[in-house]
Amino acid sequence: MIRGWYTGASGMNAQQNRLDAISNNLANVDTTGYKRDIAVSKSFPELLIRRTNFDGVYNIPNGMGSADSAPVIGKLGLGVETNENYTDFSQGSFKITNTKTDISLSGKGFYVVETPVGERYTRNGTFHFGKEGILETKDGYPVYGEKGIIRLENDRFTVNEDGILLSEEGEEIDRLKVVRFDNERYLKKMGESLYSENDISGPAHIAEGNERPSFLQGYVETSNVNVVNEMVQMIEVNRAYEANQKTITSEDSMMGTLWQKVAVLK
Repeated sequence: MIRGWYTGASGMNAQQNRLDAISNNLANVDTTGYKRDIAVSKSFPELLIRRTNFDGVYNIPNGMGSADSAPVIGKLGLGVETNENYTDFSQGSFKITNTKTDISLSGKGFYVVETPVGERYTRNGTFHFGKEGILETKDGYPVYGEKGIIRLENDRFTVNEDGILLSEEGEEIDRLKVVRFDNERYLKKMGESLYSENDISGPAHIAEGNERPSFLQGYVETSNVNVVNEMVQMIEVNRAYEANQKTITSEDSMMGTLWQKVAVLK
């Protein structure tokens, strides 16, 4: 019965982690370029349950060895644990803004921005024309082109599908720097729609050829969170949490009854 407590508690912890991920997704449903988090659980190794009153061994014909004669009647689960929390980088939908400094990515890849702690990466293409003529994020972080930080004379520029910024006269200013990773799903979220690389994701490399996405000026990429699906999953999590909670309550009641009867017999 004590095993049942730990099994139920592990299920409650796993469902709590799922609920935290779902809640964060719903809170960021209107965040530009947000990518939903997914909590994945895995079960502990299961044990086979054999009939206790039928023991012994039997020999396999033709000298192939022997086996336990007690038949398997089921499996015993030992609980679950959260295996990982990863980010789903599937493409979000596009929303038209007709703002020159709004540039969305159609395909995989990340913009490179300069922050006080070094280079970081983002899918949020809601940029602004800074006071010093620098193309910046909404939080004031400079955006990188392939020539360095992008500097503009004004906000009357155009961006073609390859990410090349052109002035009013049609002169090339710079080309937006876009990077990719070997394992993008393991990028670490840093807040403010920024990501950082790590040993698992691998280092950033310049996206070229088929790896380079298309660019849409005057559009922003919305989050890839589906509110209906997230709400359905939240209901599933709540029901699973309650089921594990009832399991612990039942185990506790059975243990209490056992202790009372043992105490009476003594």
